[in-house]
Amino acid sequence: MELKSLEYRPVKVRGHFDHSKELYMMPRTMVDPAREAQEAGRLSSSPESGAYVITPFHCTDLGITILVNRGFVPRKKVNPDTRQKGQIKGEVDLVGMVRLTETRKPFVPENNPERNHWHYRDLEAMARLTGADPIFIDADFQSTVPGGPIGGQTRVTLRNEHMQYIITWYGLCAATSYLWFKKFLRRSPGV
Repeated sequence: MELKSLEYRPVKVRGHFDHSKELYMMPRTMVDPAREAQEAGRLSSSPESGAYVITPFHCTDLGITILVNRGFVPRKKVNPDTRQKGQIKGEVDLVGMVRLTETRKPFVPENNPERNHWHYRDLEAMARLTGADPIFIDADFQSTVPGGPIGGQTRVTLRNEHMQYIITWYGLCAATSYLWFKKFLRRSPGV
């Protein structure tokens, strides 16, 4: 219950990774604000596709294991053997954003735990598969190590309800205009 109030809040944890149980959320593109600002307004762009590497992290101070989104790797680096230099060994301090579970959106495929393909955050299923607690954080950019995943991949999605507001307010304007017209301008003389 306490975690619900902590979403998008930074937390600091100390512990070590269990790279033998990595999960992969794919396909994903890298969050890169500089590139996104440069390409704003373009009809097409060609961001590189890859995956987010989700790794169990045993917190030594807390005595629990959580799930950490270490960040983005290109498709050719999904296999951990291709990024041995980035597989952190030993205890580390880590800062990340708390994230909650996601519900599957329409047209998003189901997760496939057997093939280790995850399309959305299902914390209960991920925790069951890895033996971790259903607690998830996105590691910050400073967690990036050469040859490893690029941290700082938290996507903040805000609800866009502009169309709903437009329809509501223009609808109210049209209804009010009609009633005003009917009451004051269509009045027959002598009534």
